[in-house]
Amino acid sequence: MESCEKYMKEAIKQAKKAYKLGEVPIGCVIVYNDKIIGRGYNRRNTDKNTLSHAEILAIRKASKKMGDWRLEDCTMYVTLEPCQMCSGAIVQARIKEVVIGSMNPKAGCAGSILNLLQMEEFNHQVEIRKGVLEEECTDMLQRFFRELRQRNKKAKEEHKKREAEYQEKAQQ
Repeated sequence: MESCEKYMKEAIKQAKKAYKLGEVPIGCVIVYNDKIIGRGYNRRNTDKNTLSHAEILAIRKASKKMGDWRLEDCTMYVTLEPCQMCSGAIVQARIKEVVIGSMNPKAGCAGSILNLLQMEEFNHQVEIRKGVLEEECTDMLQRFFRELRQRNKKAKEEHKKREAEYQEKAQQ
């Protein structure tokens, strides 16, 4: 197995942790010298914190492990294309390369909407590799959102039912 796939599988394991929490299943690992030095998965709702994205959490752990905010010789593997906040953090951390599973046409800032990782105006540009285990990453996200829509629809129907029962009792 190619190392890109090996480490993307580790990022997918992180994404599955988010899935189990009911979070959008995004996972991330950061690798230095063929060793994982940072892991993260989406925890925004769990932590009630906008900053609890997989990439930010992994960067924090990797920086602590390295004893430096600069992660210059590191590669990040992430199941979904980073947003603008995470892309900015990746550039600031001087990460060498980002390997992406699935692209994000609605919020991605590594080429879909913007490409913050490779703007010549910044003092650091990041190498990008796309589509590693793309089908597996995309399928997990699509399954999550399909299930979420079903849960939301069921909750809405339950709410309408309770409201109708309440109205019926109120009229008696």
